[in-house]
Amino acid sequence: MLKVTGLYTEYPGADGKPVKAAQDVSFDVPRGTLFTLLGPSGCGKTTTLRSIAGLERPTAGEIAVGDQLVYSSARGIFVAPNLRHFGMVFQSYAIWPHMNVFQNVAFPLEVRKNRPSRREIADTVMRVLSAMKLDPFADRPATQLSGGQQQRLALARALAMEPQLLLLDEPLSNLDAKLREAMRFELKRLQRELKITTIYVTHDQSEALALSHRIAVMNEGRVVQVGPPREIYERPSNRFVADFVGTANFLDGTVQTAGNGRCEVATAVGVLQVQPDGMQSPGSQVVLSVRPEDVELCDHRPEAAEGYNVCAGTVAATAFLGEALDVQLKVGDRTLQARVHPSLRASVGDPVHIRMKADKCIAIPS
Repeated sequence: MLKVTGLYTEYPGADGKPVKAAQDVSFDVPRGTLFTLLGPSGCGKTTTLRSIAGLERPTAGEIAVGDQLVYSSARGIFVAPNLRHFGMVFQSYAIWPHMNVFQNVAFPLEVRKNRPSRREIADTVMRVLSAMKLDPFADRPATQLSGGQQQRLALARALAMEPQLLLLDEPLSNLDAKLREAMRFELKRLQRELKITTIYVTHDQSEALALSHRIAVMNEGRVVQVGPPREIYERPSNRFVADFVGTANFLDGTVQTAGNGRCEVATAVGVLQVQPDGMQSPGSQVVLSVRPEDVELCDHRPEAAEGYNVCAGTVAATAFLGEALDVQLKVGDRTLQARVHPSLRASVGDPVHIRMKADKCIAIPS
């Protein structure tokens, strides 16, 4: 559906040097999927989205939707934003305050080149408002809606145009935490039901993991990993992805043995079995990534078993989170973090035994 190839976007900086906002960005988005651009502020994700929308003119690359090129530096093609027929929802919603809810949604249809009849516009607007559960507020001034309702109104206005591509630029960032979580489910439901191809930009890892079919993690203008949410979280390709998406323990190590379906790495907390991927060789330097929820705790030493790593430590600190308990552990001169069930009774200074599955210890090239 959407194909972005070798996209570069640069613009002049304050000191006269070019700001390299997007560097060799490439990805494909199949029809009907929700694809997320995830990364920290300034990584180039919004610039990439605006380039797709036509609000930024890239310096090189190609953008194609279906069989149509909307931008190509090699062929000199640049389709104006209003001719791309994409729907876009901004972080600020950009709702017109002097219009009521119905008028906000109807306006893009009334000013389009092939303007539908008044009856068709009314039918389309009410159908979209009904899908967004806003039909009871059709005559209400837009400024009298709650934050969540305004967010849904901005979505309704974009969807009324029946766009072939929906672009969302951090649309939930202005909502409070509880409403943001509720709107994640609402967005996911709408996207699945309408099967509309969606590009979603966010810096919120939880949002990306909860909503997406696929995620492209960006850093310093480049895409550093693309994959399904579970793969991004459980099999990060580099330290940046492991550190940015969720929380991870990192241990520097040296590969001791590799081959025959097993790999052992010498670290500061002992020799650990890790998930083999065929890339490690004896003597190579790696960084082990272990998620806190994969660090199991028990008050007695578990029996040694193939595929498990066992070591001893001491509770250094705890933090009760309600649904979980975060525990900081001192293992030698290293600190590890575990996230366990809140029923665990652990006090500072208590000795504990730590168990980690080998297939949850991911070796990343150093």
